[in-house]
Parts: sequence; structure tokens; C-alpha cells
Amino acid sequence: MTATVTTTDRAATGGPLLSVERLSVRYEPKRHAPTEAVSDVSFEIRPGEFIGLIGESGSGKTTLGTALLRLLERPGRISAGRIVFDGTDITDLPEDDLRGMRWTEISTVFQSSMNSLNPVLRVDEQFRDVIEYHTRRRGQQVSDRIDTLFDMVLIDRRFQRSYPHELSGGMRQRINLALALAIEPRFVLLDEPTTGLDVVVQKSILDNIRRLQAELGFAVLFISHDIGTVLDLSDRILVMYGGRIVEQQRARDLLADPLHPYTKGLLGSYGDPRAETVTITYVPGRPPDLTAGYTGCAFAPRCPEAIAGCRSVEPPLLRLGEHGGEAACHVAALQRGQGERSGVGTEEVGPVVRGFAGPQFVKTAEDERSLHDREVLLSVDAVSKTYLRRRGLGTTRTEAVRDASFVLRKGAVTALVGQSGSGKSTLARMITGVESPSTGSVTFHGEQGSFAVGSRRGRSLRDYRSHVQMVFQDPYSALNPTKTLGYILSRPLANYRGLRGAEARRAVLELLETVALTPAERYIDRFGYELSGGQRQRVVIARALAVEPELIIADEPIASLDVSIRAEILELLNSLVRDRGVTILYITHDLLSARMIADDVVVLNQGRVVEQGPALEVIRNPQDDYTRLLLDAVPNPTAG
Repeated sequence: MTATVTTTDRAATGGPLLSVERLSVRYEPKRHAPTEAVSDVSFEIRPGEFIGLIGESGSGKTTLGTALLRLLERPGRISAGRIVFDGTDITDLPEDDLRGMRWTEISTVFQSSMNSLNPVLRVDEQFRDVIEYHTRRRGQQVSDRIDTLFDMVLIDRRFQRSYPHELSGGMRQRINLALALAIEPRFVLLDEPTTGLDVVVQKSILDNIRRLQAELGFAVLFISHDIGTVLDLSDRILVMYGGRIVEQQRARDLLADPLHPYTKGLLGSYGDPRAETVTITYVPGRPPDLTAGYTGCAFAPRCPEAIAGCRSVEPPLLRLGEHGGEAACHVAALQRGQGERSGVGTEEVGPVVRGFAGPQFVKTAEDERSLHDREVLLSVDAVSKTYLRRRGLGTTRTEAVRDASFVLRKGAVTALVGQSGSGKSTLARMITGVESPSTGSVTFHGEQGSFAVGSRRGRSLRDYRSHVQMVFQDPYSALNPTKTLGYILSRPLANYRGLRGAEARRAVLELLETVALTPAERYIDRFGYELSGGQRQRVVIARALAVEPELIIADEPIASLDVSIRAEILELLNSLVRDRGVTILYITHDLLSARMIADDVVVLNQGRVVEQGPALEVIRNPQDDYTRLLLDAVPNPTAG
């Protein structure tokens, strides 16, 4: 993927469509300290311009987007600044006037395609509501417009009478995009529109957005934590951290010469899976706690280039790039002779560096371990799974898995790769014994002998699960919100290992230390909602480790995490294999993460294994067109 500029020259000729002037947003809950989630943010968007807004979760991106749409809910409020749309100050505009602008002038695609549509209305009825409310179109005119919108986002018209639950996530998200464009708005806000979708569907939707924006000429603010999904689309990039804009540059300039260390860290979170050596650099630490406030630069505690002034003086946003790029960084200012304007004088700094000098996760060709001489822990032999569902007077057959065969070897990582709906989760359920194969067998080869997993019932199945544990995809729903971490981790210790009381507490502390939640005493009495997404995923991994399993099935364990956290979780999983000899089945749609962690790759397409072999061999020399399709869909902002 390479950075391109599509509309900058055209957009630069007119005045701003949207102007944000020193905007601040403050949350003032009754029982907690106030939080300034957005602080002194200023930028402009011109007609037809495509702007990317990136940053980790908690940086203030969604709060900023919600404020621009005037959809903030209490206890949030705009505490300072102005929002001007096409010359009209909408900061305090009455709700009736705003209602007339939404959909017609300003529209949005929300983050979750699964929850953005009304589940009890057919899709065409939801289009009809929007079009009839905001226009004078009726009857056949509305139907014709719906047909045009479905054609626009490349969805067959026959799905107009479907309910949302009958559609895939990718189709729902394209319908959300069509709804946002129904009244031909001039500005569209896209808030994480591809989160949770597999890489192929994600690429399809992004290509669709790019095509429609070029054809229709609307301006876009594209919000994401994933720089790889926006860099190729955007004319200009805004980088947000700690509630502030810390860098803004044209996309191609940001890629060639990132100014802020945080931007360098986000760019370093990617690699080319085909490369002989893949290096992922990640940003250590966590985003700042905005309820506590901070002095100086919010990024200083995580920054390898920080100097004394970074911790005491807040850096202003200065023009430091050759083509108007701006950054709020004392070090970058000093390196470019702007130290006096930045307010830190002439402190000594090192030379300009492009990359982020943080911890790295490196995978080389030499790291590929030989698998042929390892013992087999579990074998999947010609497994098929067919579901029969009654529909009306008939019965429909769905073949979720078809004649799949592969093995998991002890102390190795096997990546099961494929799109959503390819059968990966169905195979995982059969391996854990939740479901039985329709044909074929799953055989576990343990120290006590081999047995067919599908034949286990009752206590026998419970005993098997002490050998096999799951790490689920969504760390936010995987933990009981009403229980402390100590309680959550103590349950498997009591149920499977008979540990209780002080003995169980010591084991819980050891588990927290193992997954790098340190000091463990600080975390044991916390609740899941008090942790970040990456910390929650570490707790889920600790719970899986509690029973000392031989096999861990990690089902998309990094899909919902920030790019700066993904490498940490991959390194943690890698250490479990290296230090504990755990076998891992790593389920993913992302061949880059598979390359980083796996010894062996199994590619699954429509329930069939279409390719398998050593990870480097499969990824560098794919034999199947579907494997090449997955590779081409991997975001790679640093390529080419």
C-alpha cells in the first residue's frame, strides 16, 4: 500500500467547508474527576478533501467526531472553541436547525455495523424513512433512489427486503455507507467503519469509499486507530494523542518524514509479511489518564527521544515540515532550529531519526522452527461439519467445514487463516469439544493416550478442557464486569487445580505477573472495566493459563486492539510457547500477524483447507489464489 493524494490540489483552491477553532470538550461526571477529552484542537477541511484522523483508543478521536456532529451526550460538553460549517457557526445551533443539516449537509457512518441498523425493520424501510423525512421524494421516486444507492455500494437489490441480521458484517457496513450518502451530503464522518471486519472485506469497503468520494466529491473525516487503513486514502493526516493534535501533514509527507515520535511509533507497528525479516516496533506504556491531568507533553513518559523540557513545558503545534506539516514536539522543533518558538531553548538532542526507537518484535527466516520432527498433539482428519436448518416447509444445508485435515504439533504455533465465514470458529468449536464433526475426527494425543474429542461427554469432557483453553476475540465481553480480576482468575484455579484461599491468591498473583500486569497487587482487586483493551486481553490469557493447558486456541486475540498493543500481545503469546512449551492454534484473517507468530499456516476458504505449510514458505510463495488475495489485502503503509 502506498500513500497517494487524490483531491488535495482541487480542495486547496476553495475556502474551508469545516473549520474547527480551538475546540475543547470536557466530561464532568458527578462522581468522578472531570476529564478534558479534547483540548484546544484546530484544523480545517476543504470541499472534496479526505482527512484521516488517527490515534490510539482513548486519544479523543471519537469524542472529537461526536462533537463535530453535535451529538455529545451528558456529562460531555463543548467547553471552548467553535465549529463552523460552510460559514455557519454550529457550536450552539438549536437542535431543530441541526436536524435540518444532518443527512442533507453532514452525515456519518458509525463504528459498529452490527448495531447501527434497526434490527426490526427491513433495510429498504430504513432508507425510506431517511429519504422521505429529508426530501419531497415519495413512492417510486424513493424506490428508484434506493436502487441507485444499492448499485452505488455494489449490493444486489434483492437484499433490500432483508433484515439486518440476515446480512454479513461487510454488507451491513456498506448499507450504512449508502444510508450516509442517501441525501448527497457534502461532509461525511467515518468513525472506524471497518473495525471488526476481515482484511478482504475491509479492503473492499475502503476501495468503495475511495471510489464514491472521488465520484461524488464529498469531504471526509476518516477516524481510525489504524494508520494502515487510512494512509492510502487520505490527502492529509491528523495525529491525535492525549486529546490534542500532535501532528498534521499531507499523507505522502507524513510517510516520508514523520515529525512526531508517536507518529513514528504508529508507522513502525506494521511490516511486510513477505519480508525475510519482519520487524514490528511498538510504543511501550499506555496513553495518559486524562482525569489526572499532566504537565508538559502527554507523550513524554512513553517517548524514547524525550528531553527535560518535554516533562515541564507543553509543546505548541508548530510548522516544521517542508510542505506545511505541523507537529507539537520539542525535540522535532529543536532538530529543525525552532527551539525558541517551542519554548525549550537550546537543549541537546540527537539527530533526526525516521523510525521509533522503542521495543521491537523481530521475526527472521532463521526463527522458522522445523516441525516435521515434533510430536503431534492434536490431529484433524477429514473433518466436515454440516448444519441443517428448517426454513418454511423445507430444510437448508450449510457446509461450514468440508474435509479439513491438519495437525497441531507440540510446542509450536499453527495459524488458521481465512475470512469471516470460512469455517475457522466452527473448527475451533470442534477442537474444544463444544460441537462434534458430522464426518471425520478430531484426535487429541495426550500423555494418557489418544482419544477422539467428539466422543467425550460429562466429566470426561471437563477433564479434556483442562488440556485445552480458549482466548476469545473480544476482551471487553470476555470478562464478568461485576467481578474482580482476583475472583475471575481464582475460579479455574479452584475448579481444575483445587486451589483456594491464600494458595489461590498466590497463584493469581503469579498469573498476573506472567502476563506482565505488574505489580500484580495493584491489579488483583480491579474490575475489568478499569483496564484498557490490551490489559483485558492479558487477563483473558492469564485465565487460560490458570489450568496449565497444553493447547491454547487464540481466536482473533488482537483484532480489536490498537496497533501499538498488538505486538505486545503477540510477544506474550510467543513467550508462552518459548518458556512454557504451550501449543497454540492462532485463528486470524491477518497474514502479517500470522507471519509474526506462527511456525505453520493453514489457509481455510469456504470450509476447505486450500493451502498449508511452514509460515514463511506459504506467505512468501503462495500457491493458491485465495492466499494471494489475503496477502494483497494486508495494510502496509511502508511498502513501495
